[in-house]
Amino acid sequence: MKIHKDSKKKIKEPFSRQSPLGFLRNANIKQQLYTIYVLAILIPIALIGSFLLVNTSRLLMNYHRDLLESDNLRVKTILFEITTQLYNLSEEISFDNTIQDILSQSGMPSSEQLNVIDRNPVLENYVYTHSEIEEIMVYTDNPNVVEYKQYYYADDEIQQTGWYEKAIQTASVFWTEMESFDRYQNSYWNLCLVRRIPMVQSDYHAVLVIRLSDNYLKTRVNSSEYQTYISADQGKIFYSSDKKVSGGEQFVDIDYEDRYFQYAGDETIDGRNCFVRVSALPLYQSDTKLYISTWSESSYESIQRIIYICAAIIIVALVIPGVVVYSYTQFFTGRVLTLRHVMHQVSNEEYDYKQMVQGKDELSEAFADLEVMVQKIKAKDAEVYETRLMEKELINEQQKMEFKMLASQINPHFLYNTLETIRMKAFTAGDREVATAIKLLGKSMRYVLENTGTNFTTLDKELEHVRTYMEIQKLRFGERFNYFIEIDEDIRAGHCEMLPLLLQPIVENAIVHGMEQVQEGGTIRITVVCDGEDKLLITVEDNGSGMDEETLEGLRKRLRETAVKRVSSIGLCNINQRINLCYGEEYGLHISSIPGCGTKITVKIPKKSDDV
Repeated sequence: MKIHKDSKKKIKEPFSRQSPLGFLRNANIKQQLYTIYVLAILIPIALIGSFLLVNTSRLLMNYHRDLLESDNLRVKTILFEITTQLYNLSEEISFDNTIQDILSQSGMPSSEQLNVIDRNPVLENYVYTHSEIEEIMVYTDNPNVVEYKQYYYADDEIQQTGWYEKAIQTASVFWTEMESFDRYQNSYWNLCLVRRIPMVQSDYHAVLVIRLSDNYLKTRVNSSEYQTYISADQGKIFYSSDKKVSGGEQFVDIDYEDRYFQYAGDETIDGRNCFVRVSALPLYQSDTKLYISTWSESSYESIQRIIYICAAIIIVALVIPGVVVYSYTQFFTGRVLTLRHVMHQVSNEEYDYKQMVQGKDELSEAFADLEVMVQKIKAKDAEVYETRLMEKELINEQQKMEFKMLASQINPHFLYNTLETIRMKAFTAGDREVATAIKLLGKSMRYVLENTGTNFTTLDKELEHVRTYMEIQKLRFGERFNYFIEIDEDIRAGHCEMLPLLLQPIVENAIVHGMEQVQEGGTIRITVVCDGEDKLLITVEDNGSGMDEETLEGLRKRLRETAVKRVSSIGLCNINQRINLCYGEEYGLHISSIPGCGTKITVKIPKKSDDV
């Protein structure tokens, strides 16, 4: 018999070790179901989904990089075509006999020179027939040539420019960026061809400058999807999809020694990750190289959007089976646990079952016995939860009381006494300016603290606070501005009620923004007049830099918006809203401004008196 038992063990153990799911034998039912979900669904879908996400991301990145490279090549092709055409035109212009005669003459009267230029409009014809040319200019140091149309005298200022000196010293063509201004004095940049015109029979020099049209370049180069920056050699950016960048530097480190420089990578531009492609374009018959930077600000977002969608699909594919498995696990294990509790109740001789779950299986019949205990447990849990909430509320109330007790112990007079002590020490030390500043600061703090939480003050107290504030500011700005306060003689300022702390933010706005560009002679004028018998008009006017119509209209619009929508001009908007809420929509702020002349803000409030 002993040998027979040992043989049984030898048969069972190999069978147990060979079972692929033998480790589940020691796990409960919930763990078994979750393990099957992890092994059969979660891990396979996660592995396959991760592979698809990585592969899709790589393919999309390669796709967008190829598109970016194609657009960069397109821009290079356009620029090479345009610059080569301009070079050929410069060859024709440089060796044109009429132009040579005009630049080489020495004794021809001015009127005859004008007639010759008008009869031979060679340069004008080139500008008219070639839309890519914005302007053709010929500079010469021949004083006998009259300045007319495309012909200019190269004075000392022109001759000292880098491009003119380089053109005189070298015979080859080169390209450079030049800044120009339109009729509104807005600056813009152009790519210009510069070359020396050979003067064979003359001791004078002449330099040809052909300015490439920026608008023509935009129509040929601009792309709705890609941004392009172009610069010449180590110069500034002369063409940009964003005008703000024109005249700036390339955002990628460039090896200018490499004639065929290429760069492709990822860069952070304006806080956004972008694909970037930079390449050098050596120009035809010139040592100049153009550096073309092409980048896309939406490619990363497009890729991320697709990846997010794919990831969301994978997550849904994991969540839905997970929810089903979880729901069934909860349902099944709940029934098993119900049976366990019923058996426990029976073992404790608790047979008075009140509710039964309808069903045909044993678990459904046993679940009814558990319902009573579950209800009791829930009731007790609810009581415990309510008790905890009450305890937390008591603790919070206690903390609030302790905080109020601590806050009430802070005596504002301590601050005033401390400032007064510091002022007396400064006064004793002979520093009257510091003593005055401390006195004004304490006076201003007292007014703010006294009116915090109050509804109304008087006009004279408010104006006195403004006067104190401006005296403090004059300690900072010195004689850069003066202020004047004028009150209509019919107004009794000491009896006129108004909301406290209305005028100081307006005066502060006038000093910070209006006096910012004023170095001397600044004036802030505060006037108080009656508008009829029941309204007061308080005007704060400065002679500062003012605002243009667009900025002014934007500020007026923000004053009309609700507090939720405002993101700037909080002080003025706050004042306007306080007035509207207290007095009604017919009262508030009115703002007018003239650029270069100043800004005027008028506060319209009702005329209220505290007379009994």
